[in-house]
Amino acid sequence: MVEKCSICRRAGEKLFLRGERCLSPKCTLVKRNTPPGKHGKRRSRGVSEYSRELREKQKLKFWYGLREKQFKKYVKTALAKRKTVEDIDLFLASKLESRLDNIVFKLGLASSRIQARKLITQKHFLVNGKNCNIPSFEVKKGDTISVKPNSLKKKIFQNLNLTIKKYQPPTWLELNKEKLEGKKLREPIMEEINLPVEIPMVLEFYSR
Repeated sequence: MVEKCSICRRAGEKLFLRGERCLSPKCTLVKRNTPPGKHGKRRSRGVSEYSRELREKQKLKFWYGLREKQFKKYVKTALAKRKTVEDIDLFLASKLESRLDNIVFKLGLASSRIQARKLITQKHFLVNGKNCNIPSFEVKKGDTISVKPNSLKKKIFQNLNLTIKKYQPPTWLELNKEKLEGKKLREPIMEEINLPVEIPMVLEFYSR
């Protein structure tokens, strides 16, 4: 718990790693908007270009809750497409957004990407009517994500029925609040993804 809050404090902004708590006054970043550690309150010196790139890389990696090996694979795939893809920044962001754990979170079926990943690995979700317990599964346009019928009886989804009524998913997703079922309508555009990161710096970091 403390570690997740420290990540946001180090980044200097909310990365929403603890779900609803990040939106409440209890958010640690609201109380202590300084880097962790005894030197956190000291004025930071000028940082190098490498340090800035590293910081952006870490922010994006933690935003999606990925391990370094997983995250690096996404970036390297994007870099390999540089000559054939017009908007490489959007290509990378779209690949990350299309992960099943992110889609479940964006549909409002989990309070955070971390919780979404846990629920997926516990086999609570179906993709196009078939079992899928792989958080990194790439959701395509037209794919339907639903809570398994037996899982709808679980307390976590029973409670969700009460809170999801006011939730509005991104416009590139469709949500059936009665069935707790969602669909990917299309690929998102960069303005809809709205990442707190400068993706060109992330790509530059791995291009060294």
